[in-house]
Amino acid sequence: MKAMVLCAGLGTRMGELTHDVPKPMLPVAGHPLLAYVLGHLKRQGVTRLVLNLHFRPEIIRGYFRDGARWGLELTYSEEPALLGTAGGVKQVESAFRDEPEFLVHYGDVLTDQDFVALQRFHRDRRALATLLVHPRARSNSVVKLDAAGRIVAFLERPAEAERQGIESPWVNSGVYVLSPEILAHVPPNTACDWPRDIFTKLVGGGRLFGFPLTGYRCAVDSPTRLAEVRTALSTGRCQIEPLR
Repeated sequence: MKAMVLCAGLGTRMGELTHDVPKPMLPVAGHPLLAYVLGHLKRQGVTRLVLNLHFRPEIIRGYFRDGARWGLELTYSEEPALLGTAGGVKQVESAFRDEPEFLVHYGDVLTDQDFVALQRFHRDRRALATLLVHPRARSNSVVKLDAAGRIVAFLERPAEAERQGIESPWVNSGVYVLSPEILAHVPPNTACDWPRDIFTKLVGGGRLFGFPLTGYRCAVDSPTRLAEVRTALSTGRCQIEPLR
């Protein structure tokens, strides 16, 4: 399975920590955060990856290069103007067109999830998209599943009134297995996001599924979350190793 790791965000909520450094390159126990993401992907058998870049792209390129020293095949897609989580994937559509499915992984999400099980779930259901979901109260998203794991409601950054009547503990985790045909729903050369612009419109088709998280997951979207990740790794709560 190929993967795209989204590394183009500005990381503004990290404050001075990302003033000169892309967020995926923030240090965690002597290694960039992205080294943990790629290390886990490799150990899950994902070795062909595309990374999209925007802010200080030379830092990520200079560190990981073509990935050969770690047995990876890395290619890069630079975005002079940000294209969003879906628009960035659309720009490199040709890299995934001939795959049965591919993985999209946010570059600031650290997880030790079993991606093989996620891929198998996706294939068994012939899904258009399978979202890794985790339980969290009052998040920016709401994902409602039926008994088969099908997504029957999806809200992104809902207003309080929109939340009424949709009871679900599940939220979007920022890791997806996608079938290439979903890219037909993404407009070319346009900034757009998977949750806000694509998933919300496809729920009614019955081919969006949610796979409950079975491991550790943290989105590094604040200095507090960065500290949490460092603690999780040092205490063994998160069982992954970086590329070394």
